[in-house]
Amino acid sequence: MPMTATAVISTRPSTPHPRRKRTWMRAALCAWFIGAATSAWAQPLWFANGRPTQAAQQAVAALADAGADGLEPRDYDADGLKRAIAQADSGTALAPESLDRVDNALTVAMRQYLSDLHKGRIDPRQIHVNFSVADETPFDPDSYLHAAVAANRLPAAIHEAAPSFPLYPTLRDALSRYRALATQPLWNTPLPTPPGNKLAIGQPYDGLAQMAQRLEALGDLPQGTPVPKKYEGALVTAVESFQKRHGLDADGVIGQGTLAQLNTTPSERVKQIALTMERLRWTPLTAGPRVIVVNIPEFMLRAYDYVDGKLDIKLEMKVIVGKALNTRTPMFREDMRYIEFSPYWNVPPSIARSEVVPKSRRDPGYFTRQGFEFVSGGQAITTLSSANLDAVLNGQMRIRQRPGPLNALGDIKFVFPNNQNIYLHHTPTPQLFQRGRRDFSHGCIRVEEPVQLAKFVLQDMPEWTEERIRQAMSKGKSNTIALKQPLPVVLAYGTAIARADGRVYFLPDIYGQDKLLEQALRQRNPPATARAGKLAQTTP
Repeated sequence: MPMTATAVISTRPSTPHPRRKRTWMRAALCAWFIGAATSAWAQPLWFANGRPTQAAQQAVAALADAGADGLEPRDYDADGLKRAIAQADSGTALAPESLDRVDNALTVAMRQYLSDLHKGRIDPRQIHVNFSVADETPFDPDSYLHAAVAANRLPAAIHEAAPSFPLYPTLRDALSRYRALATQPLWNTPLPTPPGNKLAIGQPYDGLAQMAQRLEALGDLPQGTPVPKKYEGALVTAVESFQKRHGLDADGVIGQGTLAQLNTTPSERVKQIALTMERLRWTPLTAGPRVIVVNIPEFMLRAYDYVDGKLDIKLEMKVIVGKALNTRTPMFREDMRYIEFSPYWNVPPSIARSEVVPKSRRDPGYFTRQGFEFVSGGQAITTLSSANLDAVLNGQMRIRQRPGPLNALGDIKFVFPNNQNIYLHHTPTPQLFQRGRRDFSHGCIRVEEPVQLAKFVLQDMPEWTEERIRQAMSKGKSNTIALKQPLPVVLAYGTAIARADGRVYFLPDIYGQDKLLEQALRQRNPPATARAGKLAQTTP
């Protein structure tokens, strides 16, 4: 998942230090458990003397505002509960059974809301994302809710239940901004298609004024900029800014791709932001004090320290990920445990069958030129023969590539053991990093700056200087170094990034993950909270 560009960012000023947060929770939980033991939960949570408490008013206000976090207020019957609490506060006392129904319905709704806010609405494994839904610190929404009410700090507790990673509050602000943009009429009519399906610099265009209005509203064009008679000047600069924010080549030329993005409505962007916020609830971006994250649709890697709620980005670099068509990079979290310098490449059986064996049959010299060899029983065999190729196809031998300038892994490999045989590595074809869209691999991730990444990974092993790292990479002899401490690696997916300066970046959904997540959210069974809330709609 992407993150903000500012190097050091506090989470949210009003969020208490984790130690203080645990202190209030322990105290409030103790008070709540003692009270529960003596009253057997006989007392209503949201009423006192038959009237709604301040906490009840805060709760219905929070449910009504669930959309600010990309959630759906109707999932919690926010309108129905708001009417029920207003009715109970109107001066006419509710009958005991009606009061119990409203109290229970609001409790069920708040419990579900806190759960959704904290850890999301679906199990990510439903959409082929291998993140565990279990927290390292378990979150019990019922205990959390009762403790917050007992401590008279419900609004603060709701705020703290949301993801604390700095990207989340910036996306929350972006969501509000794009909702406001969605009310403007600027996107009611699509921009006209330029003659020849392309608008180059210096050409006339009937849609210049309409395009300028959109770019002003989006913040790419300064307010009040005069509209030129031809496509030039500040308008070209604004389009280049827009292209950078939408994963396009920033050449200023408006082709079909740029036009499609310019015509994408703020309402669609609202969905994209909300889906990214949903992913942040279960993507383990705070898996340790030091983390490496690859955001797949952004084709970027970031390595950062995350201590006491502060994010310090140490390293950013381009990456190449798996092909969208047939070799997609999976999403998961594992710990990096060692680095291999001048690595062998153990060719996966699927690649051996589909690529190496056919090419070797057509061109026997290919096998030798690429530095391949057969491996059988731990023995290396360099002789190319039809029998050996057949043995590979039958699973009796495997193929590996020796260290060297043509090795597919380059000169270094970063290993975080996983059952899908995915790792980070360098590449003998660094020119591919100059491409805008970089899904070219068989699933592993190629990194642009392997030396800098190795320095980050080995920073607690000072004997591994940059000079020594480079020597090990160029030695041509495989050498494996175990890390002193495991280092979390997260392969994540997020198509919306909100920077600390307020700029919002939108990325292509190259693997269709946004569509999968949106479909999974639509196909959920009606939440029990909505059903429970409807029970609250009763008369005294």
